[in-house]
Amino acid sequence: VRGLHAAIIALPGITPEVAGMADKAPVRDVEGGSVVTVEVTANASRTEITGVNPWRKAVQVRVAARAMDGAANEELVRHLSEVLKTPRSGVRILKGHTSTTKSVFVPLPAEEARRRLGVE
Repeated sequence: VRGLHAAIIALPGITPEVAGMADKAPVRDVEGGSVVTVEVTANASRTEITGVNPWRKAVQVRVAARAMDGAANEELVRHLSEVLKTPRSGVRILKGHTSTTKSVFVPLPAEEARRRLGVE
């Protein structure tokens, strides 16, 4: 599948919508809140949300912590809870603890989470 996606990306004028990959939103509703797909870059100069990767359907976040001993994950949770104005205990990494792509639960409806993250 990765080879197919690489081939699609290489075609000029092909967007995620045209390629049929636009059906997954980076922030989607689940029971009790929403799940945010996050693409994390560790060891950045500062922690910030830089936008949305349309191909990976993920919110891009740079964190000013190294990816060692869970430091980058802790910084990600801290930053998301601050930006979303929600308790840190409500923000949980569901999947991807050792990966750059993570699924993060937040206790907000998807529409409100998108608004607060600035990725509408």
